[in-house]
Amino acid sequence: MDLFSTPAPDSARKRVEELTRLIDHYNHEYYINDTSLISDYEFDALLRELVDLEKQYPELSLPTSPARRVGGDINKNFRQVTHRFPMLSLGNTYSIAEIEDFESRTRKLLAGTPFTYTCELKYDGVAIGLTYRHGQLVQAVTRGNGSVGDDITSNARTIPTIPLRLQGSFPPDFEARGEVVYPFEAFDQMNRQRETDGEPPFANPRNAASGSLKLQDSAECAKRKLMFCMYFLMLPPDSPCLSDPAYSTHSARLAAARQMGFRVQPYMQECENIQDIKAFIDHWDQARWDLPFGIDGVVIKVNQTSLWDSLGTTAKSPRWAIAYKFKAERVSTPLIDISYQVGRTGVITPVANLQPVWLGGTTVRRATLNNADFIAKMDIREGDSLLVEKGGEIIPKIVGVDLDRRPADAQPIPYVTHCPVCGTPLVRAEGEAGHYCPNQDGCLPQILGHLEHFVSRRAMDIDSLGSERLRMLYDAGLVRNVADLYDLTRQQLIGLGEGSSSSIQEKGAENILHALDQSRAVPFERVLFALGIRYVGEVGAKKLARHFGDIDSLLNATVEQLANVEDVGEVTAVALFDYFNQPVHRQIIERLRAAGLQMQAVDNRVGNQLQGMTIVVSGVFQHFSRDEIKASIEQHGGKAGSSISGKTTYLLAGENMGPEKLKKAEKLGIPIISESDYQKMIEN
Repeated sequence: MDLFSTPAPDSARKRVEELTRLIDHYNHEYYINDTSLISDYEFDALLRELVDLEKQYPELSLPTSPARRVGGDINKNFRQVTHRFPMLSLGNTYSIAEIEDFESRTRKLLAGTPFTYTCELKYDGVAIGLTYRHGQLVQAVTRGNGSVGDDITSNARTIPTIPLRLQGSFPPDFEARGEVVYPFEAFDQMNRQRETDGEPPFANPRNAASGSLKLQDSAECAKRKLMFCMYFLMLPPDSPCLSDPAYSTHSARLAAARQMGFRVQPYMQECENIQDIKAFIDHWDQARWDLPFGIDGVVIKVNQTSLWDSLGTTAKSPRWAIAYKFKAERVSTPLIDISYQVGRTGVITPVANLQPVWLGGTTVRRATLNNADFIAKMDIREGDSLLVEKGGEIIPKIVGVDLDRRPADAQPIPYVTHCPVCGTPLVRAEGEAGHYCPNQDGCLPQILGHLEHFVSRRAMDIDSLGSERLRMLYDAGLVRNVADLYDLTRQQLIGLGEGSSSSIQEKGAENILHALDQSRAVPFERVLFALGIRYVGEVGAKKLARHFGDIDSLLNATVEQLANVEDVGEVTAVALFDYFNQPVHRQIIERLRAAGLQMQAVDNRVGNQLQGMTIVVSGVFQHFSRDEIKASIEQHGGKAGSSISGKTTYLLAGENMGPEKLKKAEKLGIPIISESDYQKMIEN
């Protein structure tokens, strides 16, 4: 605390205590008891008041404050921590016979000692351990390799179902273990936002949860709406609670944890024998699809914790527990027909329209067929029934043809030859799997796709224009290409889309025009990426901008000159040449230049200490994020490589670096430098 700061008045201290009590109570009722006592608006108002008071009086901000839920801590170095109790993985099986063997073996090992089992759901998420001392969360650690994990405490504090301060009675020191899962509704919402921002969607909730826990900005983690579900309460060997009957069984420990404020699954069941276990498995193999989060099996444990030591462990797994994993569900359903979607770059994606079938908790009507080669390889024919599977992935996928149901006269399906939207003959470039429509300036899905790409966060970052508003502008005849955006006026925007959820009022018009004005400062390399030229991604746009320096040099470059740019290649060079030599594109570029967009690269190098060096970055660093350290390499004249090769000068290694990169660097004799070595290089 600043010695010269004004102490918080008693009124502020009392209000912070009152807000903390209220918010903790409402959080507990909402996330643990599924009861909403106040509206979201009222809750947010209380939380904002607490955040503001703690900013005004920092000495009142405690580690257990619910204001920590909003995040804000930046963690560029996830410190590695050795687990007090090894986080062993469970033995997995897909076989009921092996569950029977486990049950029979356990009874023999316990030789007549009375015991029961607990059966509970196996969450499809990320395992973490939470250390509590004197009722307060002090550390959160990922499973890692079972012996050592990453400290993710700042991100864990943002998860509403992780108590920061416990209620009731609790052991003085213990570890709560559980799984961080991504509820389906929140996962779908995030993926929709990523697609709007021009980012690829996550494949499944498990991967998204894992990535979220390693975000460097805890405020970003807070936005992900993750959920923690507890499944273990671990006590140290000297804990006074070990002799307490309230902690003598696994089920009793979880019941105690529920009273402390943890979210503990209500689906656990105590079982006497193998028949009970089988009934539990059979029930949840079907009922799992009704849950709001993903599970991939059932965990069976000996309930009496005092027997765990006598049963012991193998090198990797405890002998007192086993996991039964559900098989990926597969169904056969008739193919009605194939439709063809047109993407932003004109790529055609065939989609199987299926007779609706219930699969994995949802009704499946469509599934992608990828491209013409996929259809040919699967030998999909008219009248076929397709095998559809939905395992750990959310998106159903075609895994084969049900040949037993194939009609005797089934004929191969001819692939579409013309664009299904604009009728233009399709093109398939040599060496490519997909067909595409070359009419990029006259095909509606491509026009709208280019507009969405142009305004996306990694391009021009015009966040006031989403896909619905862009379609509104197109339908109103105001926008046909990206240059038209900069001709929009306040009068044209106000009242547009009246009656729809995306209608534009006065404030909305001001936000759009302000965002467009701000985009005039976006660097040339991102402007080049925003144009959406086929094959030109973020990295390619950056290299082209730095090589040629300005748009005029690019407009006048030959195919050979373009192909000479590092990592561009002949295919991309031809696409660039064709794009820049179409009059309509040159006109768009000139209009963007006249609108004030950046058409010249700015040299942001601060030195040439790394001139001629290629440095590959791997791991986590203390003073840089991965993007920052790569930018620093380029600012000092070097190249940030993506993979180890004979051309690599150094491997810059942080904590928890990739073992494959290390192995390859050692094999090729590539020098390995640390973050401090790198800092000395650029300082000198």
